[in-house]
Amino acid sequence: MLPMLRSRLLRQLASFGLVGAVGMVIDLGVFNLLRATILSPEQVHSGPIIAKVISTSLAILANWLGNRSVTFRSGRRGSVLREGLEFGLVSIGGLLIAVGCLVVSHYVFGFRSQLADNLSGNGVGLVLGTAFRFALYRWWVFADAESRLTSSKISSKLEWWMGQQKTRTVPFARLPDGLQQPAHAVVGVQPSAEL
Repeated sequence: MLPMLRSRLLRQLASFGLVGAVGMVIDLGVFNLLRATILSPEQVHSGPIIAKVISTSLAILANWLGNRSVTFRSGRRGSVLREGLEFGLVSIGGLLIAVGCLVVSHYVFGFRSQLADNLSGNGVGLVLGTAFRFALYRWWVFADAESRLTSSKISSKLEWWMGQQKTRTVPFARLPDGLQQPAHAVVGVQPSAEL
């Protein structure tokens, strides 16, 4: 079972990488085209930020289509609207990570060259946003029925275990003189030395 899950995860990672590469080409191409022309910082003060939002939005659309039809096709839901909304929410989170990196670099640190904007928004932001998106796409947006069931089982077992930890008793406790006496104390409660 474990090798099968591992190979499935590796296939998903490879496919996610290919779909992401297409999205990255769209993102980089549109961002640099807009930043160099109609949204250059010389013409529009917030031009790089607007360009990043537009380019990433187009890449998100391409990534949704690619991930839905290739990477996570076994986890597609019947409700395309719900899946699209969840994908959009996760993608907006990734977009905010990339734009946040760009804002910090461009406005806080003052690195305003095209190279600096690309390194912060399309380098650091892309890596952090990609890790965030893959995790949430896999375990929330495109989680297949088996994963949802497994996740539900793990969650209920964890809740059961946490409930057991609150009421677990210790049958014997050591007294200071080395004698054992039933204590039936909750774990973590030490017997009183005054006994």
